[in-house]
Amino acid sequence: MARSNCLAPLAIFMVLFVQSMSLGTDIYTGSWLDGHATFYGDMAGHGILDGACGYGQINNPGYYGLWTTALSVALYNNGLSCGACFEVKCVNSPLCYKTAPWIKVTAVDLCPGGNWCDPPLKHFDLSMKMFTTIAPISAGVVPIQFRRVPCVRAQGVNFLIKGSPNFLIVLVYNVANAGDVYAMSVKGSKTGWIPMSRNWGQNWNVGTNLGGQALSFRVTTSDRKTLDFINVAPPQWQFGQSYKSPTNF
Repeated sequence: MARSNCLAPLAIFMVLFVQSMSLGTDIYTGSWLDGHATFYGDMAGHGILDGACGYGQINNPGYYGLWTTALSVALYNNGLSCGACFEVKCVNSPLCYKTAPWIKVTAVDLCPGGNWCDPPLKHFDLSMKMFTTIAPISAGVVPIQFRRVPCVRAQGVNFLIKGSPNFLIVLVYNVANAGDVYAMSVKGSKTGWIPMSRNWGQNWNVGTNLGGQALSFRVTTSDRKTLDFINVAPPQWQFGQSYKSPTNF
Protein backbone atom coordinates (compact mmCIF):
# COMPACT_ATOMS: atom_id res chain seq x y z
CA MET A 1 0.00 0.00 0.00
CA ALA A 2 1.14 3.58 -0.55
CA ARG A 3 2.73 5.27 2.44
CA SER A 4 2.77 8.81 3.70
CA ASN A 5 4.90 10.37 6.39
CA CYS A 6 2.43 12.10 8.70
CA LEU A 7 3.93 14.26 11.44
CA ALA A 8 1.84 14.90 14.52
CA PRO A 9 1.64 18.57 15.57
CA LEU A 10 3.55 20.02 18.48
CA ALA A 11 1.83 19.00 21.72
CA ILE A 12 2.04 20.26 25.27
CA PHE A 13 1.85 18.09 28.35
CA MET A 14 -1.81 18.75 29.23
CA VAL A 15 -2.87 17.90 25.69
CA LEU A 16 -1.04 14.59 26.08
CA PHE A 17 -3.29 13.72 28.98
CA VAL A 18 -6.45 14.34 26.98
CA GLN A 19 -5.13 12.42 23.98
CA SER A 20 -4.09 9.41 26.02
CA MET A 21 -7.54 9.16 27.57
CA SER A 22 -9.35 9.59 24.23
CA LEU A 23 -8.21 6.19 22.96
CA GLY A 24 -10.37 4.49 25.55
CA THR A 25 -9.45 1.60 27.79
CA ASP A 26 -10.45 -1.35 25.62
CA ILE A 27 -7.00 -2.02 24.14
CA TYR A 28 -5.43 -2.22 27.61
CA THR A 29 -7.61 -5.02 28.97
CA GLY A 30 -5.72 -7.87 27.33
CA SER A 31 -8.93 -9.05 25.62
CA TRP A 32 -8.96 -9.95 21.94
CA LEU A 33 -10.53 -7.20 19.81
CA ASP A 34 -11.75 -7.30 16.20
CA GLY A 35 -10.08 -5.51 13.30
CA HIS A 36 -8.58 -5.98 9.83
CA ALA A 37 -5.06 -6.10 8.42
CA THR A 38 -3.34 -5.18 5.17
CA PHE A 39 0.39 -4.84 4.40
CA TYR A 40 2.97 -2.39 3.07
CA GLY A 41 6.64 -2.31 2.17
CA ASP A 42 8.39 -5.34 0.70
CA MET A 43 9.77 -8.60 2.11
CA ALA A 44 13.07 -6.89 2.94
CA GLY A 45 11.28 -4.27 5.01
CA HIS A 46 12.00 -1.26 2.82
CA GLY A 47 9.82 1.68 3.78
CA ILE A 48 8.55 0.41 7.14
CA LEU A 49 10.68 2.48 9.54
CA ASP A 50 10.58 5.92 7.92
CA GLY A 51 7.14 6.98 9.05
CA ALA A 52 5.18 8.93 11.61
CA CYS A 53 6.76 7.51 14.79
CA GLY A 54 10.26 8.75 13.96
CA TYR A 55 12.03 5.41 14.17
CA GLY A 56 13.51 5.84 10.68
CA GLN A 57 16.11 8.04 12.37
CA ILE A 58 17.53 5.03 14.22
CA ASN A 59 20.88 4.01 12.75
CA ASN A 60 20.28 0.34 13.56
CA PRO A 61 16.85 -0.85 12.32
CA GLY A 62 17.35 -4.15 14.13
CA TYR A 63 15.59 -2.77 17.20
CA TYR A 64 12.21 -3.41 15.57
CA GLY A 65 13.16 -5.30 12.41
CA LEU A 66 10.34 -6.71 10.30
CA TRP A 67 8.06 -7.47 13.26
CA THR A 68 6.26 -4.18 12.79
CA THR A 69 2.97 -2.53 11.89
CA ALA A 70 1.41 0.83 11.10
CA LEU A 71 -1.75 1.64 13.04
CA SER A 72 -4.99 3.23 11.86
CA VAL A 73 -5.82 6.71 13.12
CA ALA A 74 -8.01 5.34 15.92
CA LEU A 75 -5.17 3.20 17.31
CA TYR A 76 -2.22 5.49 16.52
CA ASN A 77 -3.58 8.05 19.00
CA ASN A 78 -1.65 11.00 17.56
CA GLY A 79 1.63 9.13 18.02
CA LEU A 80 1.20 8.14 21.65
CA SER A 81 0.88 4.45 20.65
CA CYS A 82 4.27 4.41 18.91
CA GLY A 83 6.38 1.61 20.37
CA ALA A 84 3.43 -0.39 21.74
CA CYS A 85 3.29 -4.13 21.08
CA PHE A 86 0.36 -6.22 19.89
CA GLU A 87 -0.46 -9.83 19.22
CA VAL A 88 -2.37 -10.29 15.96
CA LYS A 89 -4.07 -13.37 14.56
CA CYS A 90 -5.95 -13.92 11.31
CA VAL A 91 -9.51 -15.16 11.97
CA ASN A 92 -12.79 -16.04 10.28
CA SER A 93 -11.41 -16.33 6.75
CA PRO A 94 -10.45 -19.35 4.61
CA LEU A 95 -7.37 -17.34 3.60
CA CYS A 96 -5.89 -17.45 7.09
CA TYR A 97 -2.93 -19.79 7.51
CA LYS A 98 -3.85 -22.34 10.13
CA THR A 99 -0.24 -22.99 11.15
CA ALA A 100 0.41 -19.44 12.44
CA PRO A 101 -2.19 -18.64 15.12
CA TRP A 102 -0.69 -15.25 16.07
CA ILE A 103 2.20 -12.86 15.51
CA LYS A 104 3.68 -10.15 17.73
CA VAL A 105 4.40 -6.71 16.23
CA THR A 106 5.55 -3.24 17.31
CA ALA A 107 3.70 -0.08 16.23
CA VAL A 108 6.15 2.04 14.18
CA ASP A 109 4.00 4.13 11.82
CA LEU A 110 0.63 5.67 11.00
CA CYS A 111 -1.51 3.89 8.42
CA PRO A 112 -2.30 6.42 5.63
CA GLY A 113 -5.77 7.94 5.53
CA GLY A 114 -8.51 6.40 3.43
CA ASN A 115 -10.61 3.23 3.56
CA TRP A 116 -9.41 0.88 6.29
CA CYS A 117 -7.27 3.42 8.13
CA ASP A 118 -9.89 6.08 8.88
CA PRO A 119 -11.68 6.41 12.24
CA PRO A 120 -13.26 4.60 13.92
CA LEU A 121 -11.76 1.46 12.34
CA LYS A 122 -9.12 -0.53 14.24
CA HIS A 123 -6.73 -1.53 11.51
CA PHE A 124 -3.17 -2.87 11.21
CA ASP A 125 -1.04 -2.18 8.13
CA LEU A 126 1.53 -4.92 8.73
CA SER A 127 4.96 -5.27 7.19
CA MET A 128 4.76 -7.65 4.25
CA LYS A 129 6.84 -10.19 6.19
CA MET A 130 4.32 -10.23 9.05
CA PHE A 131 1.25 -10.29 6.80
CA THR A 132 2.55 -13.25 4.82
CA THR A 133 3.08 -15.09 8.11
CA ILE A 134 -0.68 -15.16 8.70
CA ALA A 135 -2.10 -15.03 5.12
CA PRO A 136 -0.97 -14.99 1.45
CA ILE A 137 -0.20 -11.70 -0.29
CA SER A 138 -3.08 -12.37 -2.67
CA ALA A 139 -5.53 -12.00 0.22
CA GLY A 140 -4.90 -8.24 0.33
CA VAL A 141 -6.94 -7.66 3.47
CA VAL A 142 -7.96 -10.14 6.17
CA PRO A 143 -10.08 -10.01 9.33
CA ILE A 144 -8.02 -10.23 12.51
CA GLN A 145 -8.22 -10.24 16.25
CA PHE A 146 -5.61 -8.35 18.24
CA ARG A 147 -4.66 -7.50 21.79
CA ARG A 148 -2.14 -5.29 23.56
CA VAL A 149 0.78 -7.21 25.09
CA PRO A 150 4.01 -6.27 26.92
CA CYS A 151 7.07 -5.51 24.80
CA VAL A 152 10.18 -7.62 25.38
CA ARG A 153 13.32 -5.65 24.56
CA ALA A 154 16.96 -6.63 24.66
CA GLN A 155 19.21 -4.13 26.45
CA GLY A 156 18.22 -0.71 27.72
CA VAL A 157 16.16 2.28 26.64
CA ASN A 158 17.82 4.41 23.94
CA PHE A 159 17.84 8.18 23.45
CA LEU A 160 18.75 9.82 20.12
CA ILE A 161 19.61 13.51 20.61
CA LYS A 162 18.86 15.99 17.82
CA GLY A 163 17.88 19.62 17.39
CA SER A 164 19.95 22.70 18.16
CA PRO A 165 21.58 24.22 21.25
CA ASN A 166 18.35 26.01 22.23
CA PHE A 167 15.83 23.41 21.05
CA LEU A 168 16.68 19.87 22.11
CA ILE A 169 14.77 16.99 20.47
CA VAL A 170 15.08 13.45 21.83
CA LEU A 171 13.78 10.29 20.14
CA VAL A 172 13.17 7.58 22.76
CA TYR A 173 13.06 3.97 21.62
CA ASN A 174 13.61 0.32 22.58
CA VAL A 175 11.22 0.75 25.53
CA ALA A 176 10.15 -2.50 27.20
CA ASN A 177 6.83 -3.56 28.76
CA ALA A 178 4.25 -0.87 27.83
CA GLY A 179 6.53 0.24 24.99
CA ASP A 180 4.83 3.58 24.34
CA VAL A 181 5.90 6.75 26.15
CA TYR A 182 3.33 9.00 27.81
CA ALA A 183 5.60 11.74 29.25
CA MET A 184 9.27 12.71 29.44
CA SER A 185 11.49 15.11 31.38
CA VAL A 186 15.17 15.95 31.02
CA LYS A 187 17.69 16.99 33.66
CA GLY A 188 21.07 18.53 33.07
CA SER A 189 23.87 18.11 35.59
CA LYS A 190 23.28 21.78 36.50
CA THR A 191 19.47 21.86 36.39
CA GLY A 192 16.44 20.27 37.97
CA TRP A 193 13.93 18.17 36.04
CA ILE A 194 12.47 20.01 33.03
CA PRO A 195 9.23 18.67 31.45
CA MET A 196 9.46 17.91 27.73
CA SER A 197 6.69 18.24 25.13
CA ARG A 198 5.93 15.61 22.52
CA ASN A 199 6.89 17.04 19.15
CA TRP A 200 5.75 14.16 16.90
CA GLY A 201 5.74 10.38 17.14
CA GLN A 202 8.16 9.54 19.94
CA ASN A 203 10.21 12.72 19.50
CA TRP A 204 10.22 14.91 22.61
CA ASN A 205 11.55 18.46 22.83
CA VAL A 206 12.54 21.17 25.30
CA GLY A 207 13.62 24.76 24.65
CA THR A 208 16.55 24.86 27.06
CA ASN A 209 20.27 25.01 26.32
CA LEU A 210 21.79 21.96 28.02
CA GLY A 211 25.11 21.89 26.19
CA GLY A 212 28.10 20.78 28.23
CA GLN A 213 25.93 19.03 30.83
CA ALA A 214 25.40 15.33 31.46
CA LEU A 215 21.79 14.50 30.58
CA SER A 216 19.35 12.36 32.53
CA PHE A 217 15.85 11.42 31.35
CA ARG A 218 12.67 10.66 33.26
CA VAL A 219 10.32 8.49 31.20
CA THR A 220 6.71 7.60 31.97
CA THR A 221 5.03 4.90 29.90
CA SER A 222 1.31 4.57 29.15
CA ASP A 223 0.79 2.29 32.16
CA ARG A 224 2.03 5.24 34.29
CA LYS A 225 5.26 3.58 35.33
CA THR A 226 8.14 6.04 35.65
CA LEU A 227 11.89 5.40 35.56
CA ASP A 228 14.80 7.80 35.81
CA PHE A 229 17.75 7.18 33.51
CA ILE A 230 20.57 9.05 35.19
CA ASN A 231 23.54 10.55 33.31
CA VAL A 232 22.74 8.59 30.14
CA ALA A 233 24.47 11.17 27.94
CA PRO A 234 27.90 12.44 29.06
CA PRO A 235 28.71 16.18 29.24
CA GLN A 236 30.33 15.96 25.79
CA TRP A 237 27.20 14.51 24.15
CA GLN A 238 26.69 15.37 20.48
CA PHE A 239 23.70 15.95 18.21
CA GLY A 240 22.89 12.97 16.02
CA GLN A 241 24.22 10.45 18.55
CA SER A 242 22.26 7.77 20.41
CA TYR A 243 22.91 7.04 24.07
CA LYS A 244 21.90 3.77 25.69
CA SER A 245 20.79 3.26 29.26
CA PRO A 246 21.84 0.01 30.97
CA THR A 247 18.29 -0.37 32.34
CA ASN A 248 14.77 -0.75 30.97
CA PHE A 249 11.20 -1.05 32.22
